[in-house]
Amino acid sequence: MKEKIAVLVDTCMDVPAEYLTGEDIYVIPMIIQYKDRQYIDKEEISVEEVCRRLPVEVPTTSLPSLETMQNTLENIKDAGYDKVIAITISSGLSGTNNALRMVAEEFKDLEIAVIDTKNIGFGAGFSGMLAIDLLHKGLDFHTIVKKVEENIAHTKIFFCVDTLEYLKKGGRIGLVTGTIGTLLDLKPIISCNEDGIYYTVGMAKGRKQSLKKNRLCAQEYASRYDKYNVVVVNVAAKEEAAQVMHLLQQELQGIQNLYEGTLSSALAVHTGPGIIGVGIQRVVE
Repeated sequence: MKEKIAVLVDTCMDVPAEYLTGEDIYVIPMIIQYKDRQYIDKEEISVEEVCRRLPVEVPTTSLPSLETMQNTLENIKDAGYDKVIAITISSGLSGTNNALRMVAEEFKDLEIAVIDTKNIGFGAGFSGMLAIDLLHKGLDFHTIVKKVEENIAHTKIFFCVDTLEYLKKGGRIGLVTGTIGTLLDLKPIISCNEDGIYYTVGMAKGRKQSLKKNRLCAQEYASRYDKYNVVVVNVAAKEEAAQVMHLLQQELQGIQNLYEGTLSSALAVHTGPGIIGVGIQRVVE
């Protein structure tokens, strides 16, 4: 009997909307908490609204509730699925992965593979997109899981932030160094290490040089592979992102797919406006 497989992702993975329209795809949303009320990520509040309100209040974010996870898996089970590929952002940056593993143990009738991307935003989203593509190609459950897990080590995203203020306030600073950078206008290029924790890849002086350094870091990573997918993401920096994308198209020879996007509202809380990200994913044949 043919396997009936569902793919489950979270909103901080920034999987493009066109990938989330299939009946086999399920999404669990992060929560954005202000003093007056909470909002469902990507449903009840926009990135623009988050940025507009940051000078007045920096909200907190939280992982999807256990009830939401349980209800989503119940819905998947009731829809007739017997296997689930559940993919999340880094366990080093969010408790989503661990919570989902705990909830998954309650569903004895479902075979659930919970995958930790060790990544964030579209860097994690690439893994969700790969799983969905492989599912549409008709690959079996264990093959999809294996290919997605293997490619995590070949997927990376590099961020240039305009300020470290919001990462510090949100407690997401990780291994990023930047205290002296504020004084010298040194800006770090940030990525996730093998444990899925933010760390500093490099430093550059000023906005222009930091955007260039970020692009060069991505180019160096892409040079490992013959073919790769590329994404350029931003928050309130569309013109700069468009310029970065234009330059990458000229400089990179192995691009198979090129994407552009905006970070989720939940991620924008921790980065603030002005962030530019360039992600690279090795193409899986």
